[in-house]
Amino acid sequence: MKLDYLQALKRIDDARGAWILHGQEPLLEQNLLDAFRASWQKQDIERQRYDISSVADWKNVFNALNSLSLFSTQLAVEVHGNIKPDASALKLLKSYLQHNEHNLLLVVMPKQDSNSLKSSFFQLIDANGVNVSLSANYPKDRQQILGVEAQKLGIQLANDAWQWLEQHHEHNLLAAKNSLMRVSDTFPEVDLIQIDHLYACLQDQSRYSTYDLSDALLKGDLAQSVKIFQYLTASGEPISLILWSISKEMRLLMQLFEQPQNALQLGIWKTKVSLYQQALRRLSPQAFLVWPQLLISIDAAIKGMSRENPEHLILQAIAAMCGKDLFLSPSA
Repeated sequence: MKLDYLQALKRIDDARGAWILHGQEPLLEQNLLDAFRASWQKQDIERQRYDISSVADWKNVFNALNSLSLFSTQLAVEVHGNIKPDASALKLLKSYLQHNEHNLLLVVMPKQDSNSLKSSFFQLIDANGVNVSLSANYPKDRQQILGVEAQKLGIQLANDAWQWLEQHHEHNLLAAKNSLMRVSDTFPEVDLIQIDHLYACLQDQSRYSTYDLSDALLKGDLAQSVKIFQYLTASGEPISLILWSISKEMRLLMQLFEQPQNALQLGIWKTKVSLYQQALRRLSPQAFLVWPQLLISIDAAIKGMSRENPEHLILQAIAAMCGKDLFLSPSA
């Protein structure tokens, strides 16, 4: 079964079997993951997370799905990665789908090309599970999604204000949501947000944006990247949004390293392809090996699941993307 983002949101409490989320819209991914985790907590469903770095890791996933702890009756296994199961793992997936009606396998993957969507893995999910594309390709879809975000904040926008917001952010849903949060905080007494409200609010607070941070990171400019990060945190930018921006760029660079000819298919803007290519030439492939775990550590710190300081960890990520090390060994 194929669902879009808004359809998927309505079915989360009843999700069982196998679901796959794939795309390149961090706002949609994070919203769905937050909704899933809240639902699991409400229903006392045990959650486990696995990051797939090799095909062999899939065996651990299915071992987990077929075994429960003494204190659980249901299990949700959250899997992140871009490596699909091989033939032997697909057999385990088929067996799981046939015999396990209570647990949930939730697979989160980046944007997939057309060949990947035709693979045996996706065909099996389409026929026996739920396939959710994290995309919003049309203005109507984007406005509908952002309309839900605006409703959460208790604000309404005039029609031309919606058009201005989309053009201002070049279809970036995450940045648009951030702007909705800012205008809501800046004009709490206004019933209907107009273009003038958006313009005044964003002009006042947009000396630097996460776009500027992304550009500085891709250029390898550590000093400028740290300066922008400090400005964003000082001006109240949610640290989770900063993480999404860094995570997106890291994942794009790792994908482009593996698929150097597919920059446009990966969603990289044509005008920025050379910037990503320059970043790849500057970075060592070995650096990519530690990035996924670093992102997981930052996410855990933000959620209060570890004692580490999320801002310090983000500075490590910034340095890593710039090809630097914050913890240089002293010279002999």
